[in-house]
Amino acid sequence: MKPHVLHGKNIAVPTQPLKARQVLGKYRIRRRIGAGGFATVYEAYDTIEGIPIALKVPNLDQLDKESLNAIHREVRITARLDHENILPLRNAMMIDGHFVIATPLGEQTLTDRLHYRLGPRTALSYTEQLVDALAYAHDVRVIHCDIKPDNVILFPEGHVRLADFGIAKVALRTRTIMGSGQGTVGYIAPEQAMGKPSFRSDVFSMGLLIYRMFAGELPAWPFDWPLPGAERLRRTVSRDFIGFLRRAIEVRERKRFRDGVQMQRAFEAVAPKALRSTIRSKRASL
Repeated sequence: MKPHVLHGKNIAVPTQPLKARQVLGKYRIRRRIGAGGFATVYEAYDTIEGIPIALKVPNLDQLDKESLNAIHREVRITARLDHENILPLRNAMMIDGHFVIATPLGEQTLTDRLHYRLGPRTALSYTEQLVDALAYAHDVRVIHCDIKPDNVILFPEGHVRLADFGIAKVALRTRTIMGSGQGTVGYIAPEQAMGKPSFRSDVFSMGLLIYRMFAGELPAWPFDWPLPGAERLRRTVSRDFIGFLRRAIEVRERKRFRDGVQMQRAFEAVAPKALRSTIRSKRASL
């Protein structure tokens, strides 16, 4: 084992990945479901509550001090968020040298779902839930900073939850204090790439995610209209909804919605007639 410092204390850090049927406290590992440079995620079973859960286990032996701070920040921020469309924290603690973060287990990520065409009504439902989650986070002064399909978890009956606040920021008066160039290329706002994330940066990322769901393609810099997938978008949604999207993914930061709250209000105004009449009529005939 390799010694590491966590919360100011030296601990022994296991270097081997967890195995199926291995037990950590009350959790029994079932299988690995995802991995990255930051952490590995496992499906596990809570032997006390009798339910399946997701266990996120940071790779402590590969992390520097700033990454460890990000782990602690994620736990603190997630613990204070209470919304049905934000993935809640069930537990966070050291067990046998592993720092484990337990959350509800979803069915798949939005990335997985987007391998297949997403129906317009489903995309609209997902949009409503995600915009609601973003409005709530911004209302309590939390900027997510990494909105992307990988961080949207799907649950039964069409329920979605925004996850992974690992690089989230608590908004301060001065943006440069919380400046960070972190985020996911493809969904990151221009000013965030320059190290100045804001509420408007999350709006941009959410706008791109919504565009991807409806148009089937992800636009890229310089985001000049018509964007890839624009024809499919025009066949699917109303002109007002396209206007909503164009404002959300406006390259000029000041032209966007100022935050998720304003974005949510704009969405609520266009949502009732967002889908083109041919799609709505099919729904009515079912």
